[in-house]
Amino acid sequence: MGAVTSSMAAKFAFFPPNPPSYGVTVDGATGKLRMTEVAEKENVDVLKVKTKRGTEIVAVYVKNPAAKLTLLYSHGNAADLGQMYDLFSELSNHLQVNLMGYDYSGYGQSTGKPSEQNTYADIEAAYECLKETYGVKEEEVILYGQSVGSGPTLDLGSRLSRLRAVVLHSPILSGLRVMYPVKRTYWFDIYKNIDKIPLVQCPVLVIHGTEDDVVDCSHGKQLWELCKEKYEPLWVKGGNHCDLELYPEYIKHLKKFILAIGKSGHLRNGSVPSMDQRDNAQNSTDCRPRQSTDQREKSRSSTDQREKPRVSTERREKSRVSTDKRERSRRSVDYAEKTNNIVEQPERARNSIDRFGDMMRSAVLCNIDCFKPVGTKV
Repeated sequence: MGAVTSSMAAKFAFFPPNPPSYGVTVDGATGKLRMTEVAEKENVDVLKVKTKRGTEIVAVYVKNPAAKLTLLYSHGNAADLGQMYDLFSELSNHLQVNLMGYDYSGYGQSTGKPSEQNTYADIEAAYECLKETYGVKEEEVILYGQSVGSGPTLDLGSRLSRLRAVVLHSPILSGLRVMYPVKRTYWFDIYKNIDKIPLVQCPVLVIHGTEDDVVDCSHGKQLWELCKEKYEPLWVKGGNHCDLELYPEYIKHLKKFILAIGKSGHLRNGSVPSMDQRDNAQNSTDCRPRQSTDQREKSRSSTDQREKPRVSTERREKSRVSTDKRERSRRSVDYAEKTNNIVEQPERARNSIDRFGDMMRSAVLCNIDCFKPVGTKV
């Protein structure tokens, strides 16, 4: 398997949306950059940031006047800023944080080509921009990594000792471990999160869907167990890889986490998890590792099975509602956050989701093949 896996890891596929979902122009009146194909907002800055590897990445900075903390968001493999734009605005609003999102080299209107090392330089450049342009201090930053974005998030997070917190959303143990249940780390593997997570000094929140058929829930579970400072994780019952924002417990739990680290300054409960944490971990039996390589590969070899998750995307597309309905759905956010039985009644809870649901149904934020190595037959 060594030669095969080495080749597969070396040819790890990145999936920037093609064509990009947005453009960047210069406003003739103000001289400022603006994004096309998205609604212009007064509280959003569009920037181009140079990296130490010679590329120029596009970033957006969403300002919230009530914010004390800043979220640095690293998105998934098959998304770009145009698709994430509405979600960024909603997160900034609901969590009361400033938020910077950026496109990796080769994504959206960022120059260069995507690679593991480039993504590390990309997040570092975005972080330096936060400090130098906006005066954000390290202890005010929350790193948020979704799927592949957990790689650059943990690379930077493992090197910063005063970070406020880290959020891992459907994270990977490593690139190779997504495809094969290997027990050790090989030199040719990429995004070796399993080796970096113990070096993170701040509180870590892990969010993962129990029915994730792209990155098994066991990845999130193992990363959580390796955290030095654990925070109560969220295992979204029935959640897949690309739909966790549709569940009301997602924003509710995330908001609870932001409030907790905002009040306490820095949590120190890593060695003794709360009763809720222990119960949550013990009840996460759906986060079992896949049984064998054969079963894993069998599930990936069927085109029909590979395409199956796309059906949910088509349903979400068909379920788009009119602008009027979208506006009415925004009023349900308070109800969604106050619902006490959302875990037991996920379908009912979905009906009460706020703007996140409508936004997510109108954007494709992931590709089911987002970890398929180049050259793999579909």
